[in-house]
Amino acid sequence: MFKKAIALLSAAVLAAGAGFVSTAHAEGKTYYWVSHGSPADPVWTYFLAGAKQWAADTGNTVNTSFQNGDVPAHQEAIRAAISAGAAGIATTSPDPGSLVEVVKEAKAKGIPIINFNTPDPQANFDAYVGGDNKTFGKNWAQYLVDKKLVKSGDFVWMPVEVPGATYGVQEEEGIASVFKPLNITWEVTDATLDQAEIITRMSDYLTANRSKIKAIIGLGDLVNGSIKRVFEQVGVKAGEIPVIGWGNSTDTTQEVLNGYVNAAQWQDPQATSYMALSMAAMAASKIPPGFNIITGALYEKDKAEFYDKILSGK
Repeated sequence: MFKKAIALLSAAVLAAGAGFVSTAHAEGKTYYWVSHGSPADPVWTYFLAGAKQWAADTGNTVNTSFQNGDVPAHQEAIRAAISAGAAGIATTSPDPGSLVEVVKEAKAKGIPIINFNTPDPQANFDAYVGGDNKTFGKNWAQYLVDKKLVKSGDFVWMPVEVPGATYGVQEEEGIASVFKPLNITWEVTDATLDQAEIITRMSDYLTANRSKIKAIIGLGDLVNGSIKRVFEQVGVKAGEIPVIGWGNSTDTTQEVLNGYVNAAQWQDPQATSYMALSMAAMAASKIPPGFNIITGALYEKDKAEFYDKILSGK
């Protein structure tokens, strides 16, 4: 039912946008797409692909940039888009509350600004496209509890690429709502955005804390996609420690297929970028969005091949 509702909503948005797409195509407007992520993170290649496909389909220009978790740089990238007279802006949120002022500045200039990937209700965006991170976190924790993979008194490890970033903060909030009442404890550790450093840090932590870790929740795609390599380096067998978290990369789809990860979260990265820019164009044509688009699905081994084919371009 949930997927059907999203499909109908997406179809409605596309139908409503038929007029503005042709107009935008004729005028060749310039939009800006700003990410807090890193181009080295595999999932962001898919988000970027969605933005590029939207530009190709509509004939508009999309100026894209990655800010690598640098909040001041992210704010300045949006201010640069405002100064350049962007037709619309699609942006992630690097930290909760970090874009409140720049969103006000965009709106003061009449520039639509759409939030995607990481929601931030503190900023008055025109709309949001992407997953509900707090709900995702709650569902991950509940999965571990319902499957009897963790119990009261257990300890869960949660590596993340950028501690304090919006996505991890919101995911931890959802996890806490399940774990706290059950007296399940956890620790969030800094893995960084560098793949080699991620493997080193995760391997070191797992080696030092192996005896007390009952499960792992990967709060980002890079960390969850590194599970197999970390396990092999430390000498942990597939399935020995339950793992759940993000799953927007072929690294993770393969980990699910091979038993290293129990379940993983799909976020529709290409569609998220495409729809965010579509909503920005719709707003630029004076059609106010008035709604958000929520994406995402949790998959296990039986569905992993489907997402693996999407991510592999098959």
